Amino acid sequence: SGLECDNLYIDMNGIIHPCSHPENGSQPTTEEQMYQNVCDYVDRLFRAIRPRKLLFLAIDGVAPRAKMNQQRSRRFRAAQEARELAELEEHVKEELEKSGQHIPQAKASWDSNVITPGTHFMLKLSEFLRFYIRKRLSTDKAWRDVLVLFSDASIPGEGKHKIMDHVRRQRSQPGYNPNLVHVLHGLDAD
Repeated sequence: SGLECDNLYIDMNGIIHPCSHPENGSQPTTEEQMYQNVCDYVDRLFRAIRPRKLLFLAIDGVAPRAKMNQQRSRRFRAAQEARELAELEEHVKEELEKSGQHIPQAKASWDSNVITPGTHFMLKLSEFLRFYIRKRLSTDKAWRDVLVLFSDASIPGEGKHKIMDHVRRQRSQPGYNPNLVHVLHGLDAD
């Protein structure tokens, strides 16, 4: 389009979820593969947008209490539905075995509820992303002149709110250039 981008902001939860449990395609077999999928996605965005000054990566941290209650009820409901489905599958499997049919062993599904601040998965993902950022800054020329900010899940607030707080703070600084081009990538509707 010929439009140059100064600052690229990425709401990482819009990347983490589809990279960890894609709707289309095969499920990654290890958590490390999931982490690598996230980094590969960031690489694609970085190459497509080519920010000149700033890359801000923000993962959702602990949410405010009201949102936390909403998330918790949604997760409990999902866990209950998964339990009920597993019980139904077990019942059907027993009935099929009684009738003499062979039942292939089902692969255990991955619990996407681990994409929550404070879980082992998120701590390891943050470590992996820090390593990834250091590696890109030291080996990739396109990254060398770009300031990279990373806000992980240990910092409270949703990723998009962290990003907007940063933009507002920068706009209030003396000498702020109002002609900077900002690009925000996030898959939330809000």
